[in-house]
Amino acid sequence: MNAPQDAAAQDSAAPYGLRRPTAAPLPLVVSIPHTGTWMPESVRAALASPAMHAQPMTDWHLHRLYEFLPALGATTIFATVSRFVMDLNRPPRPRPLYPGRFETGLVPLETFHGEPVFAAPPEAGEVEARRLAWHAPYHAQLAALLEETRTRFGRVVLLDAHSVASVPNRLHGALDDEIYLGDRDGRSCGRWLRDLLQGAFAAEGFRVALNAPYKGGYITDHYGAEPGVEALQIEMAQRVYMDEDDPAGGPDHPRFAAAQQRLLRVFGVLAAAIS
Repeated sequence: MNAPQDAAAQDSAAPYGLRRPTAAPLPLVVSIPHTGTWMPESVRAALASPAMHAQPMTDWHLHRLYEFLPALGATTIFATVSRFVMDLNRPPRPRPLYPGRFETGLVPLETFHGEPVFAAPPEAGEVEARRLAWHAPYHAQLAALLEETRTRFGRVVLLDAHSVASVPNRLHGALDDEIYLGDRDGRSCGRWLRDLLQGAFAAEGFRVALNAPYKGGYITDHYGAEPGVEALQIEMAQRVYMDEDDPAGGPDHPRFAAAQQRLLRVFGVLAAAIS
């Protein structure tokens, strides 16, 4: 299985991609922190096995799946760098997000299935250099977008978009539902937002779960605690929009366009509610 190549996520000069609204702006920012696939050759050379070259923990093609967001008035920021280089949804300094459960750090050393990512783990100085090069700029821009939107509208909704393979791993069994909403057990946003999106997804025929097995990562937890910010994580089973055994063919799969239209209608409900 080969890792997909997508020009939008391969620009080594940019620490993130940014899409501004092309319609009347809404108080809505969408973050996509795990869709990047670019990595320096030095990191690629350090991977432990051919399987790791396929980047199995990537949220495949989400920056393309959500391309419709600017036309609704949303602002989107998305990763360009591989999660194996730097995980943008982890705290800049180590602390557990799910105490007692297996978690990966800023640079994952094992996959969710327990496979080693690197032949030899990067040293602390290398991890810090990557944090400054990738994590810090992404979060500086995200924080600036939230402040800009909050200043303009008095409030802002932040959605953190993810996707996940449906097979069992050390975090969960097989994923039978399709959409997993996480609000840190009600701490990161008002109940209205969770209920609205749960209803909108259900109306499109999605099976929806709340806060299990995913409550939201660092982005939801950190920014959802700020005044005027309501943050919610959306985790989607990858089978919704692609063949999980063929990530390279994702955007060409018949499910991709169909899923995009369903998501457009879901986000249309949200846009109407907050406009």
